[in-house]
Amino acid sequence: MSGLILKLAPNERVLINGAVIENGDRRCKISIKTPNANILRLKEAIHPDDVSTPVARVCYDAQLMLSGDVDETRGRRNLLRGIEQLSQVFDDRDSRLALNSATADVIDGNIYRALRQLRSLLPREARLFAHLS
Repeated sequence: MSGLILKLAPNERVLINGAVIENGDRRCKISIKTPNANILRLKEAIHPDDVSTPVARVCYDAQLMLSGDVDETRGRRNLLRGIEQLSQVFDDRDSRLALNSATADVIDGNIYRALRQLRSLLPREARLFAHLS
């Protein structure tokens, strides 16, 4: 079992299964061996006030699952619904791959990986909105 390797910067905080863990003064690597552990880098977390776009909303739904602030069944349903809605807008090849991977990750219970795939759409979304302005 390989697990997930987290590389943390000095004093970086990460949420693992509901516990906030802060790194010390040096860089470090943490190997997470438990499958489907709920992990969220706090520096990457989206603040509720910053949820102003469709992709940010779906990313935030994933965060709520990782932080334990929503039950798994409801969170999974919301996340899959949000991904389906995004697939109606993002029809380029790379976006489709990210959305398909995110869907598979949600179904497999790997919300952290799904969030990483969804976050990759944030720059694309920003370009779409900039083009509309």
